[in-house]
Amino acid sequence: MKISLQKPLRVGIIGAGLIGAKRAKIIAGAPDAALVAIADPDLGRAKALAETYGADAVADWKELVPRRDIDAVVVAVPNAFAAPIVLGALGRKKHVLCEKPFGITAAESKKMFAAAAKAHRVVKVGLNHRFHAGIMKAHEIVQSGGIGKVLFIRSRYGHGGRKGMEKEWRFNKKISGGGELLDQGVHIIDLARWFAGEFKEVYGLAQIKYWKATVDDNAFALMTNDRVTVSFHVSTTNWKNLFSFEVFGNKGYVQIEGKNGSYGEEVLTYGKTNLGFAPTLEVFRFGGQDESWDREWDNFANAIAGKEKVNGGPLDGLRANQIIEAIYASSKKKRSIRLNG
Repeated sequence: MKISLQKPLRVGIIGAGLIGAKRAKIIAGAPDAALVAIADPDLGRAKALAETYGADAVADWKELVPRRDIDAVVVAVPNAFAAPIVLGALGRKKHVLCEKPFGITAAESKKMFAAAAKAHRVVKVGLNHRFHAGIMKAHEIVQSGGIGKVLFIRSRYGHGGRKGMEKEWRFNKKISGGGELLDQGVHIIDLARWFAGEFKEVYGLAQIKYWKATVDDNAFALMTNDRVTVSFHVSTTNWKNLFSFEVFGNKGYVQIEGKNGSYGEEVLTYGKTNLGFAPTLEVFRFGGQDESWDREWDNFANAIAGKEKVNGGPLDGLRANQIIEAIYASSKKKRSIRLNG
């Protein structure tokens, strides 16, 4: 569903890297949006991206945020730099789409959550996995009672790894704030909450298995509430990109494998239990391009237009970071951690 505004939604992007470029292409192609400016400390990179779409380029985000010809800001910077920018944008009454994670600590998340409430602006966290076609269909099946009461969820997600990976910014704690748990684990934690609700207790191990780094390259975790148990493993040492997310109920299950691109074709299997016999299966294939980013942008724009609710907002970003911190604490203390509300 596309929005229809009397004037285009005027957007500025902060961060001209891979994700900023992905967002720029989508915004530039949206019929009711206008890409106004791009900011990046590497002005040459900002100019190269901005020229593609006829936008302005600046080096300092503090030049972009106050502009009166910008309604919304996309924050696509390395993790440690996001919170001050989000707070600055909200202070200027801009709508904000902040790439995950929503800050590098729960404390940062709380500040942004409070600022969003005070500003009365739409804040979206970049949790694009909610918008994958297979995940959306699976959520629809589960919400409609198609697998009965959810019993447990299990997931595996990870990178294939690449030479020199330990030298990238994601392995620099001062910039990333954490390792694989904060990078890809945040998506699994968010999806688990989306399917199963809030969790009460976690147990986890965040480990350095292979890369010479100061942050985890593998993380293993259990999360529980009164109804559902979740187990997941996220890794930078799969040696092949992998995504698997499964939800099991008392009447069946949904299983999503792959998410297109290097992760393989996105395939949803819906199984209805037939006790004592093989389950009845229905398979949905969602090949082709990854359109989750486009759908996420539509959700953000539609929320600004008052046409739908934000799917993946500041509370979701806060809760994910609270769980991540609890898993890190569990790994350090070698015991389960109770979650506060």
